[in-house]
Amino acid sequence: MRGLEMNRKMMDRAVALGSEVGLILVGTADRSGVPHVAAASGISDRGHGRIDVTEWFCPGTLANLEVNPGLAVVVWDPGRDVGFQMLGESEGVEETAVMDGLPPGAEARDPLPQVERRILMRVDKVIRFSHAPHTDREE
Repeated sequence: MRGLEMNRKMMDRAVALGSEVGLILVGTADRSGVPHVAAASGISDRGHGRIDVTEWFCPGTLANLEVNPGLAVVVWDPGRDVGFQMLGESEGVEETAVMDGLPPGAEARDPLPQVERRILMRVDKVIRFSHAPHTDREE
């Protein structure tokens, strides 16, 4: 399994950085390849080359994962210009919390996500991510 072959130290550093900076970017694409990027705040290591990313994800992210499991998750500290990109596939989405209703009148506007979800991801590759010139090779 490719996920177990990747550089474990880089994945550990990526998850630690994501937990530290609290901003995780999640890239998905629909069936025809149209990309979509969402922001998340929670990341954790599930072991065996797998991570969880948790947030109140927008409908676009969830719709894309239903038809295309491919994922790119980026954690980056712009102040130090240190980051990582984890590439792999979703192994499912779990509900972790449900909002207890909306304020009166909110239903008439564009609805906000009502369910916090956790994306379960198998990581196949970890590469460095930075603003500075870098390669896209796994180390």
